[in-house]
Amino acid sequence: MSDPMTTQDLDSRLEQYRKELTGYCYRMLGSAFEAEDAVQDTMVRAWKSFEKFEGRSSLRSWLYRIATNVCLDMLNAGNRRARPMDLSAATPVARAQLNARPEVTWLEPVPDGRVLPSVADPADRAVERETVRLAFVAALQHLPPRQRAVLILREVLAWKAAEVAELLGTSVASVNSALQRARATLADSAPTESDPADPLDEQQQRLLERYVAAFEGYDMKALTALLHEDATMSMPPYDLWLRGHDDIVGWMLGVGEVCRGSRLVPTVANGSPAFAQYHPSESGDGYEPWALIVLEIKGGKVGGMDFFLDTKRWFPLFGLPERLSTED
Repeated sequence: MSDPMTTQDLDSRLEQYRKELTGYCYRMLGSAFEAEDAVQDTMVRAWKSFEKFEGRSSLRSWLYRIATNVCLDMLNAGNRRARPMDLSAATPVARAQLNARPEVTWLEPVPDGRVLPSVADPADRAVERETVRLAFVAALQHLPPRQRAVLILREVLAWKAAEVAELLGTSVASVNSALQRARATLADSAPTESDPADPLDEQQQRLLERYVAAFEGYDMKALTALLHEDATMSMPPYDLWLRGHDDIVGWMLGVGEVCRGSRLVPTVANGSPAFAQYHPSESGDGYEPWALIVLEIKGGKVGGMDFFLDTKRWFPLFGLPERLSTED
């Protein structure tokens, strides 16, 4: 390892797997930041022990084995990240209260560019995007860690049962059994479906344009015309979530009135359309970060709006501007 060329070559060989490993660890852990920590730990372990790598499996398989062990160690604490709708029933707006929970409670959004490697096949690309959706990753968190690993490796990454068995140091029968149990659990907590959005079709683009116009104009009639009747709205780190037009509008025209006058900047998160919401600055000079809004689109309408309010974490991760000027 003293030869600089050898070191450089090894770094290059390891780095080519960083993005797909981050996607794997994100699905396992439900946290963008923990996923990046897990992958960095994987790379360090691989670098330190590379001389012991005998090549009996591919370098990719070896890295996935290390990453799986890192994730399983991190999950031993028993933490399961969730969305507000996983923790309680919807709250009528008349009884709505903002109760914050610690950061480790929440499933976190992630930029597509951090977790989705370039895939040529449109069908494979659709699977990649579908399986980082917030609803799907939230459903994965209901699985015990090893079942979670089996399901991701088999169903998302299309590994063979024998390959997964070798990675986990178990039998093919054990892998198949774990997969069957994982499928049954997922069936009981099936994620809501969403429309494919890669790329956005013309109807979806128009829907998002109308959403921006309605939100920035704070036109609740126009906004609810774009929402399903049972649309949901959540606001991590608060455990409150709302369902339906009346409660969403009641919130937006009550406590949420502070959102009036906001500006939206498009981005993408978790394979879904998203917006950076900027709120008018108290000084009257420009706009300041307020929320990262991740939308779920189904049947040509918005089925869910997740407002992630910890902008000091999310805006730098997504490469979003620190503020907008009045000219932007």
